[in-house]
Amino acid sequence: MRIDGRERRMCCVGCEAVAQSIVDNGLVDYYRHRDAMPETRREAMPVELQELGLFDHPDFQKSFVRPVGEHEREAALILEGITCAACVWLNENHVARLSGVSAIEINYATRRARVRWDERRIKLSDILAAIQAIGYRAYPYDAERSEQLAHRERRSMLWRVFVAGFGMMQVMMYAFPVYVAGEGDMTWDIEQLLRWASLLLTLPVVLYSAAPFFQRAWRDLRLRRLGMDVPVALGVGSAFAASLWATLTDGPEVYFDSVTMFVFFLLGGRYLEMIARQKAVRGVEELGKALPSFAERIAGWPGESAGERVPTSQLVAGDVLRVRPGEVIPVDGLVVEGRGEANEALLTGESMPVPKVVGDRVTGGSINVSSPLLVRVEQVGDATRLAAIRRLMERAATEKPRIASLSDRIAAYFIVTLLVLAAGTGVAWYLIDPARALWVFVSVLVVACPCALSLATPTALTVATDTLARMGVLVTRGHAIETLARANRFVFDKTGTLTLGKMRVEEVCALGSVGADRLVVLAAAIEQGSAHPVAAGLRAAAGEAALPAVAELAAETGQGMHGVVEGERLWIGRPGWVAGVAGLAAPAALAGFAAPGGTV
Repeated sequence: MRIDGRERRMCCVGCEAVAQSIVDNGLVDYYRHRDAMPETRREAMPVELQELGLFDHPDFQKSFVRPVGEHEREAALILEGITCAACVWLNENHVARLSGVSAIEINYATRRARVRWDERRIKLSDILAAIQAIGYRAYPYDAERSEQLAHRERRSMLWRVFVAGFGMMQVMMYAFPVYVAGEGDMTWDIEQLLRWASLLLTLPVVLYSAAPFFQRAWRDLRLRRLGMDVPVALGVGSAFAASLWATLTDGPEVYFDSVTMFVFFLLGGRYLEMIARQKAVRGVEELGKALPSFAERIAGWPGESAGERVPTSQLVAGDVLRVRPGEVIPVDGLVVEGRGEANEALLTGESMPVPKVVGDRVTGGSINVSSPLLVRVEQVGDATRLAAIRRLMERAATEKPRIASLSDRIAAYFIVTLLVLAAGTGVAWYLIDPARALWVFVSVLVVACPCALSLATPTALTVATDTLARMGVLVTRGHAIETLARANRFVFDKTGTLTLGKMRVEEVCALGSVGADRLVVLAAAIEQGSAHPVAAGLRAAAGEAALPAVAELAAETGQGMHGVVEGERLWIGRPGWVAGVAGLAAPAALAGFAAPGGTV
C-alpha cells in the first residue's frame, strides 16, 4: 500500500489493516516524523490510541473486569459497528491472533463480547486498540452506555428508513405512468422529466440511506473479507449506475424504483430485527436495575438507631442497614434485628414470602413485605447472588451455540457462491440478451441476499432467551435452547416453576351478615399499604372501589394484619390466628374451602 508517497509492502493482512487505519485517519505524519523503531508497541501507537491506556488502570477495571485465575482476566465489552455475522467473525479472528488472548466470544444480537487474556503478556488497551484498528470500537459494558448506543442506533436507522421510504413512494409515483403508458402515449420530454425527477429522488436514498452498505462493503473488501453487505452494495450500486447511465444517454431502461424499494425493504427488515434484538437485551438490563441505588445505613448500631441514606455503592461488609416494609433489600446479608417476611420470587420463582428472623440470611433483590428488618451487610455489588445470576444470563447471551457458529460459517461460503452465480448468470444472459443481463445479475444478488441466514439465527436465539426470562426461566448457557429442542421429558422441582407468582381472589365465603363484596373492600383497606402477594390480590379484587380509612394499623409477622376501620377493629390473616384472637374455633365451613394450591 502507499504510505507518505511511497509503496510499502505488508507482511500480513493484520498489519495492512492497521496501516490503512492510520492512513485513513490522517495520521500519516506518524511515519514521516518517526526516526527510529520504538522501544515498545505502546510508543508506536498514534495519539488517539494512546488514550486507551486509561483502561489498564485497576480502579477503572473494577466495574467490567473480573479475575479468572492468578494472571488471567476477563472483560465484558460492548462493540460498536457490528452489523452482520462477518463483522463478528472478523473481530473474533483478529483479536484471537493477539499474543496473550486466550478466548474471545462476541454475540451478534447483543453486541457484547467476553475477552479473556493473560495480563502478563498483553494489556487490555492493546486489545481495544486492535479492535479499533480494523474499524470498530469497544467499550466497557455497562447498562447506561448500552442504552445510549442502542438509542443512537435506533435514531440513525429510523432516519435512513424514513428517507428511503419517502424516496421510494415518490419514485414509484413517477415510475407508474411509464409502466401503464402505451406506445406513443407519452412524449419524449415528459419521459425524460420523470426520469430526472426519479434520479434526483433516488440520490439521497443511495447516498444516505444505503451509505452504510457501501461503507461496510468497502471495509470488508479492504480486509479481504466477503461480508453480507458486499452483494447488497453490488446490487444497489450496479442498478443505480446503469439507471444513471441510461438517464444521461437516453437509454432504454432505468431501475430507480427497484433501487429505492430494495433499500427501503432491506432497511425496514433490519430495523425490525434491531428493535427485536434491543428489546430482548433489555431483559438482562432490567435485572441489573432490581437493586436500589440508595440504602439506609445505621452507623452507630447497636448503640444508636438513627439512619442515613447512602449510595448502595458505598456499602461495605459489616454495615448495618434498616430495610422498611415494601423496600427492596439491596445486599446479601444477615438479619440482626426484627421479624419479617421476604418475597424472593425474583430469585426462586416462589410467590409466597419466606419468614425471616434474627440469624436468617436475606438476598439482595428480594422484597421485605412486612415488618422493618436490620440487616448486616455480607456481600455487595458484583458479589451478590443477583449479580451472579446476571452474569450467568450475560454469559448465555455471549456464548455462541453450535447452530449460530454453523450459520456464520455457512454465510461466508454462501456469499462467495452467490457472487459466482450472479456473475455467471450475468455473463450468460449478456450472451443471450444483453438488454436483460444487468437486470438478471442484480436480481440474483437481491433475491439470494443472505440477510436471513446471517441475522435470523442470532436474533431468534436472543428473542427466545428474553421470552423465557420474562416467563421466569433464566437461560444460563448459550447452547441450552438448542438442546431444549431435543428434550422429550421435563422435570420441575417446585411449584414456583409452574405458577405465575400473582395471587388472585378465587372465591369468598361470607360467614356473617356482611356481604362478600364488602368483605373484599374491608380486607383490601387493611392491606392497602402492604407489599405481601396476598395484599396485592385483595387490592386487585377490590378494583376501583373506594377504600375506607384505616387507623392503628399493625402487622403480625407470619400471621396477618389488624386495624381500626369505621370504629371497629378488624383482623385479617391465617384462619387459626384470627379465630384465636376472637376466642373462637376455626369455622367448620372453611374445611376444604380452598382449592388445591389455594390459600385461605
